[in-house]
Amino acid sequence: MELPKFLLGDNTDFPDDIFVIHLDYPRFIINLKDDEVEFMEEAEDLDEGELSQIMEGLIMEANDFYDREIGRYEE
Repeated sequence: MELPKFLLGDNTDFPDDIFVIHLDYPRFIINLKDDEVEFMEEAEDLDEGELSQIMEGLIMEANDFYDREIGRYEE
């Protein structure tokens, strides 16, 4: 089975939060309400500078993904 790069998620315990789950390495969940990031695994092969640079791009991709998905629902 091929998985998508990003998934949208929500939870009834957090009704104001919207989560984007990144399924490629490094796996993480970003809460779009406050841009808090929770890693689901350690990025052991990346130093802090590399990880920071990668995450900056991935967070922008996650936000773009969310905007595209919401646009599709609004149509």
